[in-house]
Amino acid sequence: MHRVVGLCLDGVVALDLANPAHAFTSAWGLDGKPLYEFTTCSSSVAPHALAASGFSVVPQHDLSALETAETVVVPASERVFDPPEEAMEALGRAHRRGTRVLSVCTGAFALAHAGLLDGRRATTHWAFANELAARFPKVEVDASVLYVDEGDVMTSAGVSAGLDLALHVIRSDFGAAAGAAVARWMVAPPHREGGQAQFFERPADGEGSLSESHPALEPTRRWALERLDEPLGVAAMARHAAVSPRTFARRFREETGTTPLQWLLSQRVLEARRLLEETDLPIDEIAWRSGFGTAASLREHFRRATSTSPSAYRRSFRPAALESAA
Repeated sequence: MHRVVGLCLDGVVALDLANPAHAFTSAWGLDGKPLYEFTTCSSSVAPHALAASGFSVVPQHDLSALETAETVVVPASERVFDPPEEAMEALGRAHRRGTRVLSVCTGAFALAHAGLLDGRRATTHWAFANELAARFPKVEVDASVLYVDEGDVMTSAGVSAGLDLALHVIRSDFGAAAGAAVARWMVAPPHREGGQAQFFERPADGEGSLSESHPALEPTRRWALERLDEPLGVAAMARHAAVSPRTFARRFREETGTTPLQWLLSQRVLEARRLLEETDLPIDEIAWRSGFGTAASLREHFRRATSTSPSAYRRSFRPAALESAA
């Protein structure tokens, strides 16, 4: 099992710890065995970390747990500006040994204190982004996105974005099917791109608002998901929603925080990942079924989204049962 450790600082935000913990411990392999082990630790000066929610979180270990961690999750904390020095030193040592480090919300401040964000792009809750940028000018702070994947260091926005990041990590480690299974179990969206907006404005009234005359666009998104192999675009989806392309694009962003074409591309990549994992179809066929048309187009967009090729992805995540049957 991959060992994940949650580093609990005083004033830890309980939900920012619980969301990743539940996601990782809900991931199971085809053999029925858990894919991750999740445990918690804290500084020796705070064996019982008082949660921001008003109750105590009792970590299972001291900082020595970081010495064997493969991934460390740092949730938000009320004491974002003065984390314990010994905890930051232990976090830095773990990262230098090759441990992957994730933060949720203001947990990014701890990563910055430990020097792990210098020269990197990072995010945090939008309400604290300016403070993070001011205190740590070597960090490139992006306040608009859900999460940022810098490989061995990942940061996310507040609360639900921590779950999005955990699902992203599970998909990266064990494939799209594993991530989708956890999302179904947690009744969560199966896939939200890290670049999606943290929040979006939904008008209360006026043109484009959600009302009887302007219903939600979820039926059109479901309709599009059933036709990914067709040459869909904004015009086709707008016709299905019975609105103009301009109105459709505006309302789509209001509802989802992303553009129709960005959403469509991410869904096509997700479908290609599913087909690569679950079938032995040739790459040309997968390109057609997922709506990319050609293998060259699939490879270009797939590599941009996953930093690997379709063939390499299949070798990494295709279940052994399918391999032996092929």
